[in-house]
Formats: sequence, structure tokens, C-alpha cells
Amino acid sequence: MIEDAPKVRVAASLRRPRATQLAALQGVPTGFVVDALGGGGGLDYRIKPVVPEQAAFCGPAVTCVAGPADNLAVFAVLEHLQPGDVIAATAAGHTGCAITGDLLLGMARNCGAVAFVTDGCVRDVPGIRSVGLPCFALGVTPNSPAREGPGTVGFPIVLAGVAVATGDILVGDQDGVVVVPFDRIDEVVERLDKVRAAEADLDAKVKAGMRVPPFLKR
Repeated sequence: MIEDAPKVRVAASLRRPRATQLAALQGVPTGFVVDALGGGGGLDYRIKPVVPEQAAFCGPAVTCVAGPADNLAVFAVLEHLQPGDVIAATAAGHTGCAITGDLLLGMARNCGAVAFVTDGCVRDVPGIRSVGLPCFALGVTPNSPAREGPGTVGFPIVLAGVAVATGDILVGDQDGVVVVPFDRIDEVVERLDKVRAAEADLDAKVKAGMRVPPFLKR
């Protein structure tokens, strides 16, 4: 006889980046982060903030897999959050029901989360606005999920077409969400100075009246 699998499996350890690494990426526009990554790393363009004015965030991902039409694993994440964490919850693109609402997001905020990102749907937009936690999703629907599992917490996932592991840094703003892989954080931070300098130089030239970029002539 095959024994029933546990409803939610939790990874043995949940890594997180250093405080200095997080500080270096705080407030950085997602476009700059993508440039520092070499042109990629952003989630599917449809993943956008539910409340546009509540979009900016930066923090380490804590992943979870909540199967279609279920969010038991999202509740399970709450016990493993540390202040500053971002819940990265995949519903595998399922849009038949919401993966969370304002009450679960309120609990996440109370546990120290700084954002919630999913490739599924959410609900209770007025309540989400009141909670004030940046929430990115594929869409909004009033339909409710079940809480039966199975699911996982802390294991690698694919979120909106991008691989995400616990400890990766997620950066979000009104343009979307970018994933900085754990092993590339220092590389990205180091490249940001060049990205900022290039952006500032071109911005100044455009404001001064530049009509054709130099690279076009080359």
C-alpha cells in the first residue's frame, strides 16, 4: 500500500542573502537590475501590481507551490517567514480562482513579509489596498481556492516563466518583478555602478537635445 504523501513538504533549510546585498538593491529600478543581469530576469509581462501605487519592494524569496485551486502551502509559508521576506507562490498560471486574498496577505505582513508575488490570481482588491503589502499577480478573480494541498515550501519553483529559488532576491516596481539568482547577487551589485553611469550619461544627453544615439552612427 502506498502511504499518503504529506500535505505540505518544507525544505530542510531556507537560505537568505546578506543584509549588505539586500541594501545594495533596495530602490533600484527593475530596468537597471535587468541590464545588470544582461537583459533578462523579469517575470512574464502580465505579472503586475494589483495596486499600482503599492509596487516598490526588494527582498529574498521564500518559495511555495500551491497547486491549482489550492493555497494550503501559502498558509504554510507564514510559519517560515522572516522580516523582509517576499512570498513567491506559483499556481502554475491557474486563473480559475484566487490563490490569496486580503486576510492572508495581512497575516503575511504581520509575519514580516514585504511583498507577495504569484503567477496566479488574487482577490479582495480594496482589502489588499488597505493591507498595504505590494502584491503582484497574473489577474484578479473573486473565486475561492481550497486548502487541502499538496504543496511545498522552500523548494525551487518556476514562477511566471522564470526559475526562482528561496534566497534569490526579488525586486519589484510598476514595470514588474525581476529575479536576481542567489549566486549572481554580487555580480549584479558590482555591475549596477556601470548601469547607473550609462543611464545618467544618456539621460543628460537626451535632455540636452540629443536626437540620434552615437551607437547608431557606429
